Amino acid sequence: MKYQPIDLAGVQTYPLAERKNKMNVRDDFARPVRGGMSVAELLAAMPDQLGARDLLQIIDAVVEARAKGKPVIVAMGAHVIKCGLQPVLKSLIEADMITAFALNGAGSVHDYEISLIGATSEDVGAVLHCGTFGMAEETGRDINAALRAGVAEGLGYGEALGRFIIANNNPFREQSLLAVCRERQIPVTVHVAIGTDIIHQHPSADGAVLGAASFTDFKILTGIVAQLGDGGVYLNVGSAVLLPEVFLKALSIAQNLGHQVDHFTTANFDMQQHYRPLQNVVKRPTAGKGRGYTITGHHEIMLPLLAAGILDKAGNGRGKG
Repeated sequence: MKYQPIDLAGVQTYPLAERKNKMNVRDDFARPVRGGMSVAELLAAMPDQLGARDLLQIIDAVVEARAKGKPVIVAMGAHVIKCGLQPVLKSLIEADMITAFALNGAGSVHDYEISLIGATSEDVGAVLHCGTFGMAEETGRDINAALRAGVAEGLGYGEALGRFIIANNNPFREQSLLAVCRERQIPVTVHVAIGTDIIHQHPSADGAVLGAASFTDFKILTGIVAQLGDGGVYLNVGSAVLLPEVFLKALSIAQNLGHQVDHFTTANFDMQQHYRPLQNVVKRPTAGKGRGYTITGHHEIMLPLLAAGILDKAGNGRGKG
């Protein structure tokens, strides 16, 4: 069968002036930038579109949450810790803009090594085939010892390790997120999957201890998630699988126990967007009256920008505990 090209002569058009548009130069264009701009001026210069608009709305949500005394929880993959963003996070802690953290096990390992030697992030490829990857004596020995002592006293993973860093007087403890949170009595929970962290390779590892410490932290996090309703904020930064799954289960338990966790804000910050954060953080939990956002970019760029915006918006004042 032979087809003839369609004749466009009868296509109907209408004046461009009658069309509704998603952006216009008056309201949505970026503004000129210049050297020496303040944070507020830089953020105001961004176009009122897409990711820039979302970032500004997340900043507003965090500041408003703290003004209402609601939780702001930051869940983070290990990359956030090992690329040196603790000072940025500490600034937000000092301004009372973050009330709780959740880490995976690798995040706690990097944080501990930084507190002890001021360095972390092993060259895995260079040592994997000679059998020494993950076998640094102090890392496994100390963290496993800290967890054993903590579990014996009913502590969770994060609190036990933070306490150990301080008690051991680690030389770079001021750079440790775990130690800072312990000193300021801010919950920092650690959620592990057995076999994923280098400390599980060591002779001192005890699966029962790891499980008990992490399970205690899961219950602590669930109690905080239960308070997110009516204005709280949950940010997932760089965790593609583990922490989004933990959050979803914590939220389910909270709802099951009668907590009405709705009308809150979530956001996923990552270098690329993945299925579980999109579903378990951004979409499903906010399907009622909440708002979910995605911000794509490198943590070492986006987190300082986010923090600067929050601190500027809050006027460097303190929220309500």
